[in-house]
Amino acid sequence: MGEHISFTSNGGTCGGYLANGGGPGVIVIQEWWGLVPHIQDVTDRFAAEGFTALAPDLYHGESSSEPDGAGKLMMGLNLAQAAKDLSGAVDFLCQTTSGDKVGVVGYCMGGGLAMVLASQRPDAVAAAAPYYGVIPWPSAQPDWGHIQAKVVGEYAEHDDFANPETVRVLQEQLQSLDKDATLNI
Repeated sequence: MGEHISFTSNGGTCGGYLANGGGPGVIVIQEWWGLVPHIQDVTDRFAAEGFTALAPDLYHGESSSEPDGAGKLMMGLNLAQAAKDLSGAVDFLCQTTSGDKVGVVGYCMGGGLAMVLASQRPDAVAAAAPYYGVIPWPSAQPDWGHIQAKVVGEYAEHDDFANPETVRVLQEQLQSLDKDATLNI
């Protein structure tokens, strides 16, 4: 259903997978594996439901099917470039859909990045859905006060990466800032 594309990424270019369902824009942020067939399938499923979905390739062509390789890719991610790529994806989708807001969904690493994007682009992110996502990079902790999006997150009760206590603390932080956020464990 979708196609591989390139879009402007704040002075550069980024690849991605676009599936156009004709409706509002949704950014699909990859897991630590990269832009793999599973994420392309998720993107296609959003389009089948009527959304215009874009999965930016944050690893710029690299991926891994092994946990060790995926972990190295994730920890080696250039966060400044990823922020530019995600912001460029927001701008591309807003132009493509003629809308001024998008939604963002992310899985694992992408769930954490969905929250980062919501804090960095409150002007254009209306909704964020992190799935078992945390932010493993100390330098990437967002200013939660900037988030304007409605947030609904889903987390596992038994997950060493996104442990329930970390999720509860984040929920409390968001509530103390009067954010419209529900993080389900």
